[in-house]
Amino acid sequence: MSTSTVTKQIPDLHTDSTANSAPQAATRSPRKAALASWIGSAVEYYDFFIYGTAAALVFGKIFFPSFDPVAATVAAFATFGVGYVTRPVGAVLLGHIGDRYGRKKVLTFTLLTMGISTFLIGLLPTYAQIGISAPILLVILRMLQGVSAAGEQAGANSMTLEHAPPHRRAFFTSFTLSGTQAGLILATLVFLPISALPEDQLLAWGWRIPFFLSAIVVMVGIWVRRTLPETPAFEQEKNQQQNKLPLMVLLRNHKKNLARVIFCAQISVVSTIFSVFTLSYAVNIVHIPRATMLTVLILANVVALAAIPAFAALSDRIGRKPVFIFGALACAGLIWPYLWSISQANIALIFVLGLLLSGVVYSAANGVWPSLYGEMFDTPVRLSGMAIGTQIGFAVGGFAPTISAAILRPGVDGWMPVAIFVSAAALVAALSAATARETCRTPMDELGKE
Repeated sequence: MSTSTVTKQIPDLHTDSTANSAPQAATRSPRKAALASWIGSAVEYYDFFIYGTAAALVFGKIFFPSFDPVAATVAAFATFGVGYVTRPVGAVLLGHIGDRYGRKKVLTFTLLTMGISTFLIGLLPTYAQIGISAPILLVILRMLQGVSAAGEQAGANSMTLEHAPPHRRAFFTSFTLSGTQAGLILATLVFLPISALPEDQLLAWGWRIPFFLSAIVVMVGIWVRRTLPETPAFEQEKNQQQNKLPLMVLLRNHKKNLARVIFCAQISVVSTIFSVFTLSYAVNIVHIPRATMLTVLILANVVALAAIPAFAALSDRIGRKPVFIFGALACAGLIWPYLWSISQANIALIFVLGLLLSGVVYSAANGVWPSLYGEMFDTPVRLSGMAIGTQIGFAVGGFAPTISAAILRPGVDGWMPVAIFVSAAALVAALSAATARETCRTPMDELGKE
């Protein structure tokens, strides 16, 4: 999807009267903020997701070749999960910077860090070339990716939420998640022809190409974000009273909402299971062609590009909670027939259920959480609250493929423990959202006031 196409989808709304108390220089730019968030998230998560695809298809064979196949897959998925371990650390650091010094500084840092670490992964020698140093270097670079990802979505969501008009906050913030889906589509599209290479060429050099291409997409992201103004809400807060330690204020005044975000974020288990674990399970265990499963991923995310803003717009009308809870509960149910269809190698059902699960119902929760979570906090701690809460919660999602690979049982029904795990995570997310305050019609200056 081109940037011009995305821009046309976003209504051109002007400065909102509720920002009159902000400095004159601080004007709302909802359309520009949404476009910058879309592009930046697409870039950031292209880099993040090509790692997941490579972990599912390649890394177990080139970085852990002395392991048996199952152990190598678990080890490769563990390196994927390591990126989520450093996310809470990055969330604390980047949350502080974003709430203390501005959203723009965080968004520039995240793009550069992600781009450099991703490019360097493409340069790594393999286990056969340098031994144990290869997976160690891989883990270090993956940890840097995690630090970057920790601040990207929270920074972009805060930027877009604070630029958006009050009656359309969910719609505008949803473009951050649409960008994430676009990044996954791009990552999968790049891997699709590469996965068709002969095995020896794929393992020798083919897998490196998507990592090298990150240099191009990062430059595009920086170019788009370079002129985006700081948000009126942040500028107003900065000119009134600035917290020297936003983290302390967050922990003192927002403990309940921070816990809600952590538990709601368990919905991310659905995403990583769908995009990483089921890819490996289908290709390596059931022996479904790689191209078939990659096509399912692409089509599901194309559907999500339309579904995410649609569900977000719906939540601007009926509320954040009912839309999010519907998405979480539907995911808890649909994971069962989807995994069953893979175990049966039923290609038609895999496509139908995959598009329904990831493209439609997961999009209900995925499109709403940026506004649901962001509106739980006030401006001085918004970026910290979103970053720390989501990244602690996402850590479970990051290790979900590793956990699932470990609990997967032999035989045609071996997927059932994985389905139980995913359903439990989705139910926790739904129950946590049910305890939250409904904020779809709450004015910006009253958000985060418990």
